[in-house]
Amino acid sequence: MKIFHYSFIIRYLAIFYILFTLISCKDSFKENRDHLVFRYNEYSNTESLDPAFARNPGTIWPTNQLFNGLVQFDESLQVLPDIAKSWKISDSALRYTFTLRKDVKFHKHAQFKTKDSTRFVVAKDFVYSFNRLIDPKVASPGNWVLKYVEEYQALNDSIFEIRLKKPFPAFLGLMSMRYCSVVPKEIVEFYGPLFRSNPIGTGPFKFKLWEENVKLVLRKNELYFEKDEKGRQLPYLEAVAITFLPEKQSEFLQFAKGNLDFLNSLDASYKDELLTPTGKLRDHYKNRIKISKGPYLNSEYLGFYLDGDTKEIQSEYIRKAVNYGFDRQKMITYLKNGIGIPATSGFIPKGLPGFRNIKGYDYNPEKSRKLIQAYIQETGDTNPTIRIATDSNYQSICEFIQRELEKMGLTVLVDVMPPPTIREKKWSGELDTFRASWIADYPDAENFLSPFYSKNHTPNGPNYTHFKNDTFDQLYEESFLITDTKTREEHYIKMDSIIVANAPIVPLYYDQVTQFIHKNVKGMTTNPQNHLVLKRVWKEKRK
Repeated sequence: MKIFHYSFIIRYLAIFYILFTLISCKDSFKENRDHLVFRYNEYSNTESLDPAFARNPGTIWPTNQLFNGLVQFDESLQVLPDIAKSWKISDSALRYTFTLRKDVKFHKHAQFKTKDSTRFVVAKDFVYSFNRLIDPKVASPGNWVLKYVEEYQALNDSIFEIRLKKPFPAFLGLMSMRYCSVVPKEIVEFYGPLFRSNPIGTGPFKFKLWEENVKLVLRKNELYFEKDEKGRQLPYLEAVAITFLPEKQSEFLQFAKGNLDFLNSLDASYKDELLTPTGKLRDHYKNRIKISKGPYLNSEYLGFYLDGDTKEIQSEYIRKAVNYGFDRQKMITYLKNGIGIPATSGFIPKGLPGFRNIKGYDYNPEKSRKLIQAYIQETGDTNPTIRIATDSNYQSICEFIQRELEKMGLTVLVDVMPPPTIREKKWSGELDTFRASWIADYPDAENFLSPFYSKNHTPNGPNYTHFKNDTFDQLYEESFLITDTKTREEHYIKMDSIIVANAPIVPLYYDQVTQFIHKNVKGMTTNPQNHLVLKRVWKEKRK
């Protein structure tokens, strides 16, 4: 019995030692490899990995790593080659001829049935990808990006030609959108609807694993065609790991523990823990975290529905009084911890060509009071009142405006509604005044002016205010025929000035891309579209 007992103990200790060694090796491996993996959380979830459905950041961010298109933008919104190494635009601005690179391969997949399980991208792949984008059976939300296109064709393996119905100066910007990524016909047809979870592209990372609502893993594409300035192949990272924690507070806690490499944007649940009221990192985080800010193509505003019956909304006196009646800088400082730029220069946001420091609305309480009094004298209405519809995320901002305007003599009621309700009522013209955001689909100022073109009145387009101005419409239509960038920008500035003069909206602030990044993360930059681009990012080993 003693011999058995000692034998059992020795065996137990041996197993314990092996397990301890394996766990230690696993921890050591994780520690030694962690700098090769970039980790972030997508709290809004990812619905698909098919670029034809890349309509929001939850899908755009991972598909940015998996796919390429004809062209791409750098962080200052300059158009750069991608799969197209060059292009020519005809004098009429109707024909775009793209010359493709010859060294771009799709990610490996057995369905290619070649020796190395891959093949090169050719022009007919773009024909297939564009056909798929507009196929009613696919029902891509991005089919609108080809609405200006008359036809497209592959002239040979390396020449892809697009002809437009009419000139559209922002067309190259549309081609940079993830919707226009190239996909391989044989793989899409092999998977059918399941291509959403089995993506094969050309991007710097390739698909490895997706456990929906839990985690997504991408691995380095060893066949990627781009190199850095020193001739080193991109990407630098070995992998990207994405989690899907649904709560921003949980996301922040994981970031604070070092389990996530960055946070995108600032949430009310942790903003005061992370930042001072003036937007500086608190002392506790200064040694571990850095903050990166940049312009974001997003204008936050209040919109007035001009085709309604409310006489206050019909009055320019009241609309301008609202614009003058609150301090935008104070609002940003105390309610957004300094994140944002006061929108005192029209609707086109800072960071976009066409932005100019035109004279907008500064805080001027005296002028606001005089405008309200002018309205009272003209109408006899001694208690002018407006209602602002907002969701809970912007309730504090609208209540700040409410308090400030009541000091001016204007009664303001704030109605808090779910976002879907606001969207529905905006489209149907049921809201006198509403809080809204306008985020650019593509980086051209035309995108910010289309909501004021009279032919875009809802429900036929995004003109929620039903603003109409003949001069504005004429300038808007003329801008499509102008090929010179500077001349077109002058048209944009004139249109923006007309919006300011007629006050169909109240610009609140130009948003900022705000990223919180651990200091061992290098090479990460912001861009005005707030697109995540990881091919030039690397991590240093933690000390």
